[in-house]
Amino acid sequence: MLLTRIYDDRMFRVQRQGKTSFYMKCTGEEAVAVGQAFALNYDDMCFPTYRQQGLLIARDWSLVDMMCQVYSNSRDRLKGRQLPVMYSTKQGGFFSISGNLGTQFSQAVGWAMASAYKGDTRIAASWIGEGATAEGDFHYALTFASVYRAPVILNVVNNQWAISSFYGFAGGEQATFAARAIGYGLPALRVDGNDLLAVHAVTQWAVERARANLGATLIELFTYRASGHSTSDDPSKYRPADEADAWPLGDPIERLKQHLIVLGEWSEERHTSLAAELTDQVRAAAREAESYGTLDQKGPMHSAKTMFEDVFKEVPPHLLRQRQELGV
Repeated sequence: MLLTRIYDDRMFRVQRQGKTSFYMKCTGEEAVAVGQAFALNYDDMCFPTYRQQGLLIARDWSLVDMMCQVYSNSRDRLKGRQLPVMYSTKQGGFFSISGNLGTQFSQAVGWAMASAYKGDTRIAASWIGEGATAEGDFHYALTFASVYRAPVILNVVNNQWAISSFYGFAGGEQATFAARAIGYGLPALRVDGNDLLAVHAVTQWAVERARANLGATLIELFTYRASGHSTSDDPSKYRPADEADAWPLGDPIERLKQHLIVLGEWSEERHTSLAAELTDQVRAAAREAESYGTLDQKGPMHSAKTMFEDVFKEVPPHLLRQRQELGV
């Protein structure tokens, strides 16, 4: 969780420096992705939102690789075709999302159904924000997950704020988001999303249930978005300016730190030392990633010819002609 936050802070600063166009932090929500990552197997497939960078970090994915995607530089495996922070890696079990939020829920259910059909032991997990529960894909996914007993965990991350409106606009004041699973005959759990141990426990239960072929589980993770929706957002326009200072539910990192200190398993000194060590790790990764190019520097970039690649198995004649016209 601490590494995720330090990584986020670094990438937020480089966006402000003009080195990338866009960034989205998960400050306050680190326990969600990290706690759930440790309950899943490495080869389980994740269909995340843009605030689950902690999944990759908990799976020891390369920070340099993640940064290169944010920079869309010469080492970006997506070749600049995806928005920054919308990572994707088949090897890491991390499916890239679309800008049409909610699609990942139905995609996860379909993947889980295919896994079960093939006799695979892997399961799927997906995440959406509470606002996306108002999208049709949420309900399509729950219908198919219920009818076909798909081995999937469906997570609703209720961080209390959508891009410019509070969760009440998605119906959160009428009932919990978890309660929406009841009508589909699915187990519904609501958990303190800022408590890493609680997050891990409920996810482990859902994982065991899915692997036992007992079907899907919906989990609502009640957390808090401490920062803006993105670097393009000014949260002071739609919520109290000092709200984040109160930190509803408490800082998940601070809560776990204090819990471990009480148990005698941690200390302020060790925490300070770890923070310094991880800061150095992120700085080193940033130096390497930036050596491969950034938005504000003329560094090595992908050739223009890559726009014609990775779509068709055999490039059709009209695209070949266009490529020749470009001289690439």
